[in-house]
Amino acid sequence: MDKSQFAAQLNQYSGIKHVIGVCSGKGGVGKSLVTASLANEMAERGYKVGIMDADITGPSIPKMYGIHQNAESDGTNLFPETSENGIAVMSTNLILENEDDPVIWRGPVVANVVKQFWTDVCWGELDYLFVDMPPGTGDVPLTVFQSLPIDGVIIVTSPQDLVKLIVAKAYKMASMMEIPVLGFIENYSYILCPDCGRKISVFGESKIDAISAELNVPVLGKMPIQPEIAKLADEGRFALAKNKFIDDAIAAMPGIK
Repeated sequence: MDKSQFAAQLNQYSGIKHVIGVCSGKGGVGKSLVTASLANEMAERGYKVGIMDADITGPSIPKMYGIHQNAESDGTNLFPETSENGIAVMSTNLILENEDDPVIWRGPVVANVVKQFWTDVCWGELDYLFVDMPPGTGDVPLTVFQSLPIDGVIIVTSPQDLVKLIVAKAYKMASMMEIPVLGFIENYSYILCPDCGRKISVFGESKIDAISAELNVPVLGKMPIQPEIAKLADEGRFALAKNKFIDDAIAAMPGIK
């Protein structure tokens, strides 16, 4: 598929080495938590990192990092805000008059804002830009896959009955758009009993290994429910979060040392 006609021009004051999409076939699987966890770990390793919050109508990244002020502009370029651990962040919440204002925009407008986050935002020099995408296979994922030079995507899922169908849709969309799927991360895999340490499968037994074998895509992590990390996100202190269950996902990043 020739995507050159859809490619958006990167902002002239930006230099981005790798663009990684984080997507899912459905909502509620903790995609933003995975995105932010990956960004935190890469920043901890000394890489220059950014997050484009492309979930335009349901942005959550700024709140996770305690960023509430509006992004600044020089009249031509927008400038991302920076988290406490040095991650550049751009989101619709940073351009709304009030961060709790609803985004009531038609699909084409939403898709165009995503492109503007690429063309009009002065990201500076980044090693990795993580794109937190909305769930499903609609306008925004299509725009991201067509307009941005995505090096690969990580598909986030959870251990629920419809997971095979949902994962297959996300995988097939990426394949049709000729975007490499780096692997799967299963969130909410289990919770550890605080008394005995036993793994409890709250949402049912995991099915991701069977899907991985069928699609020949690696499983890059099985993340348990982590109340301490959720608490940091709710309090806007996610810059302090460390997620030890994503090491294989980090190792799968293109250009990793």
